[in-house]
Amino acid sequence: MTVRLLVPAVATLLLAACASQPRPLQGSYREATPHALMQSDGSGTPVRWGGRIVQVEPRADETCFEMISTRLTATGRPYWASDDTNGRFIACRTGFYDPAVFEVNREVTFTGRISGYETRRIGEYDYRFPRVAADVVYLWPKRDAVNVITRPEPWPWWGWW
Repeated sequence: MTVRLLVPAVATLLLAACASQPRPLQGSYREATPHALMQSDGSGTPVRWGGRIVQVEPRADETCFEMISTRLTATGRPYWASDDTNGRFIACRTGFYDPAVFEVNREVTFTGRISGYETRRIGEYDYRFPRVAADVVYLWPKRDAVNVITRPEPWPWWGWW
């Protein structure tokens, strides 16, 4: 009897240990992009979106982030393998988020619900931004630059000639 209860408990713990997303980003969300929801009304839709910061606007009671969206990796981190973006969105959260920490081009992932739409100008173009009422603002650590060496440095025959 004890073994029958122990096996499912151990299996559940092992599967939980394999969860690759940070705990605040876990959950089930609609797989719609900001670009797709820009063209239709998705108010109330739960989303997990991420991208790079374009602008941070601290207000009296909340901070709003204008974002360039991209798809997310399995961990929930924005993925930048190409210039293909999923549009733009605005995410707002109660409280103050310092623009010196949340700098332009930092990677952020948000979870929340679509709370409406806001039209802003980008250059001369009127762009309809989906607005997210964010529950979670997850700032990712800066990526370290990696120096890739394409030849073995210590070998003498790999020289100046």
